[in-house]
Amino acid sequence: MKLKQWPKNTIAAGRRHTVGIQADGTTIAVGDNKQGQCVVSGWFEMAAVAAGNVHMATNTGNAHTVGLQSDGTVVAVGWNKDGQCDTGDWHDMVAVSAGWRRTIGLKSDGTVVAAGRNTKGQCAVSGWHDVVAVTAGDWHTVGLQADGTVIAVGNNRYHQCEVGDWRGIVSVAAGYLHTVALKSDGTVQAVGQTKAGQCQVSGWRGIVAIAVGSSHTVGLQADGTLVATGWNEYGQCNVSTWHDIVAVAAGCTHTIGLRLDGTLIAVGNNDYGQCDIQGWHGIRLPEN
Repeated sequence: MKLKQWPKNTIAAGRRHTVGIQADGTTIAVGDNKQGQCVVSGWFEMAAVAAGNVHMATNTGNAHTVGLQSDGTVVAVGWNKDGQCDTGDWHDMVAVSAGWRRTIGLKSDGTVVAAGRNTKGQCAVSGWHDVVAVTAGDWHTVGLQADGTVIAVGNNRYHQCEVGDWRGIVSVAAGYLHTVALKSDGTVQAVGQTKAGQCQVSGWRGIVAIAVGSSHTVGLQADGTLVATGWNEYGQCNVSTWHDIVAVAAGCTHTIGLRLDGTLIAVGNNDYGQCDIQGWHGIRLPEN
């Protein structure tokens, strides 16, 4: 498996909302819009999207949505109490990730920038370099370097930042209190809290992509089917019957899959309509 630089996520799942980029570069969103996080209809020429997540234990619907434009600039809407949407002066960006109360951006030169809350050091990324992918959990931030190694900053209470010995990594994903990595051989490894079984991925094989919710982990297999483990109170792990999937996104309590035909499928909590994506079509497929 070859390391894919600067992955462009065309679908994203937050705590209570879902976002997608359509084939024409416009953006669509559904779900909780309490803070304006779904006000993306005016976005055009988008290359990637990210949705801020909040763990279920945090009794708030506050979230934000971030969009990477094709010219390398960044737009953001939604909750901005900690300045997580203050990305208007960012440029030369190639990837974005949205965590709780913060936004992480990867620049074309392999350096990383951050905006938002830094109480646990989760925004302390200014010294990073040679980075090819970034992911933001609730309280920690993880970066994948060009040599297949991984770095992390932020809350390490459950050892979710202890990734210094990882090698041969091609993709990373961060949840509430755990970190997951896809290796070049199609296997997966994880560290952090495993109370709900979200780190039980050692038996996975033939994985080509990963997604992490607050307390669940999803793997996309080479044949277009999915595996999932972890917290399943809302059925967010019930993906074993899905097929023809080319991309996956995991929110706090729901999971989204993008099919080869550009349509979406969703399972999990739908209290705010975040899974009401049956009518969506023509969603842009991930880049090869």
